Amino acid sequence: MIKASLITPFQTPYNAAPFLAIENDDYLPTFKEAIKQAKAEIDAIVNNTEAPSFENTIVALDFSGEQLDRISSIFFNLNSAETNETIQKIAQEVSPLLSEFGNDITLNEDLFKRVKAVYDNKNELNLTTEEQTLLDKRYKGFSRNGANLPEDKKEKLREIDKKLSQLSLKFGENVLAETNKFEMLIVDEKDLAGLPEGTIEAAKQLAESKEKEGWLFTLDYPSYIPFVTYADNRELRKKLTLAAGSKAFKGDDLDNQGIVLQIVNLRHQRANLLGYKTHAHFVLEERMAQTPEKVLDFSNELLEKAKPAAKKEFENLEKFAKELDNIDQLEKWDGSYYSEKLKQKLFSLDDEQLKPYFKLENVIDGAFTVANKLFDLSFEEIDTIDKYHEDVLTYKVTDKNGDLVSIFYADFFPRSGKRNGAWMTSYKPQYVIDGENSRPHISIVCNFTKPTKSKPSLLTFNEVTTLFHEFGHALHGMLASTTYPSLSGTSVFWDFVELPSQVMENWCYEKEALELFAKHYETGEVIPMDLVEKIKDSASFHQGMQTLRQLSFGLLDMKWHGQDPSNISNVKDFETEAFKDTNLYPKTEETCMSTAFSHIFQGGYSSGYYSYKWAEVLDADAFEYFQEAGIFNKEVATKFKDNVLSQGGTENPMVLYKRFRGQEPKPEALLKRAGLIK
Repeated sequence: MIKASLITPFQTPYNAAPFLAIENDDYLPTFKEAIKQAKAEIDAIVNNTEAPSFENTIVALDFSGEQLDRISSIFFNLNSAETNETIQKIAQEVSPLLSEFGNDITLNEDLFKRVKAVYDNKNELNLTTEEQTLLDKRYKGFSRNGANLPEDKKEKLREIDKKLSQLSLKFGENVLAETNKFEMLIVDEKDLAGLPEGTIEAAKQLAESKEKEGWLFTLDYPSYIPFVTYADNRELRKKLTLAAGSKAFKGDDLDNQGIVLQIVNLRHQRANLLGYKTHAHFVLEERMAQTPEKVLDFSNELLEKAKPAAKKEFENLEKFAKELDNIDQLEKWDGSYYSEKLKQKLFSLDDEQLKPYFKLENVIDGAFTVANKLFDLSFEEIDTIDKYHEDVLTYKVTDKNGDLVSIFYADFFPRSGKRNGAWMTSYKPQYVIDGENSRPHISIVCNFTKPTKSKPSLLTFNEVTTLFHEFGHALHGMLASTTYPSLSGTSVFWDFVELPSQVMENWCYEKEALELFAKHYETGEVIPMDLVEKIKDSASFHQGMQTLRQLSFGLLDMKWHGQDPSNISNVKDFETEAFKDTNLYPKTEETCMSTAFSHIFQGGYSSGYYSYKWAEVLDADAFEYFQEAGIFNKEVATKFKDNVLSQGGTENPMVLYKRFRGQEPKPEALLKRAGLIK
């Protein structure tokens, strides 16, 4: 039975997602009906007897399938943030249907003829820059996805896309199942030595919730990170580290090795079918970097600068561990532990010292205040729209005139139905239709420490920067001001999408910003300025090693996708070879990163993981501009909003960046900030 309320515009406040009205059994029939509706809209475009025009073909296509997009966003966001076996099973059924529908559009010859007719006539149409971008994007969307292929190759493409959609889902399900499966119960209090009081309390509470005696630790970040950072018991740190590093790499029914090989081979076949040398060549054609060669040159240039610093940092860390605890060989399970101890020694700075000043509610208010001072946004918590879980917070975002800017969802705590990590997503894009600017619905999802019986949720400084990072993505979505949904918000080149998020992290290091929200949760005292100075002084601590680590992930991604993978038979051996220039720690046979590398095998980062570093160059250069004028300078903030945040994918990102900054970005700003050059 199909609920009519799900396949028509939602009759809810702000047209918000009607989470409470949806039962799991509703999804499959709703998807089928929404696909049928969307197909009818495509047929109407194809069968239009009028000559193809920008309006009746390109615009009509961009606005088609709106309800399908809405129900898809609800379903797949829940599959990441609040999933269960039923939802995962539906996802396996629905994904091939959506993949097939996508192919039905891009491989529709008659539709492509209309798009091509408009494209071939584009010089006569007097289009705006945004209209030209939309037309180019639509034409490339067809030509880059098989519209020019003969029929037999189109069928092959359909098969590949169908398999890929199922494999990436299965990959993610296995990683989540592995994360949920592992538990480490500690019954001897001695084994808790070194752990912060809040971590111990949270572990006790978790054990009680599962009716167990003792203290329970898991692979969820708020449990895992403090344990490997502070626990004195080296054997238990090893146990947890190996459990995290061996996710989906155990040769059992949750193993992802075969799935990884299938995914990379299918992606390569797909790229070849479309006339590209590799998957990376296909992907990077539509990125700022443009070619795999440019990505490798960029990565290797940074590697050259970072590697000597990283080696020196590692040697110092080894020496420190030897002096402190007579450790002869520094292992992966020692890195965070001794780094934290060395940081405390060098800077008299301990994450536990900082946490009382970073109560979650205060940090949220801080992010909102920064957005208000920069972009005149106001956030009001509301309870008039549905939530998919009781932990979710919902806000109405308005501008200085009181007009609606966005609906905003925030979901901060881990649970069994939620994958690890942090991300921003959308439940509805922004667009303009019939003269009305329809506003976006944006969400951020994180995994922070839950409140305990005696303490509120207190964030590590790293979690503070994570919140600001995801909030930067959210601002990119919220402040969108484009005409067409497919160009709105974060619909930009993948190596540009991290600029708004990474630039926001910079405010976490600034005294002027910290004073707004870093207040002791018990006394209300503003964070002492000597601590602020220590945060700034320690910002470049182990930046060589951090840079090397980030580059290693990007290079592994390019190794998987920048060559013919058909001769790769052993995932672990291939990965070891890919890491040989960036690895500092001894090899561990039990671990493999690729089998849980969700960014590239489940998310959208394949051939794109380098973009974090690429965007760091942009963000360091952009924030230098803010620093020169003042971090809350309205003129610079407005230029950033008008030329970057609001413009989505309407123009080439370098054009937008130069319009904001007045020049191309200089890598020196990043290298200076990281302490890699003076």
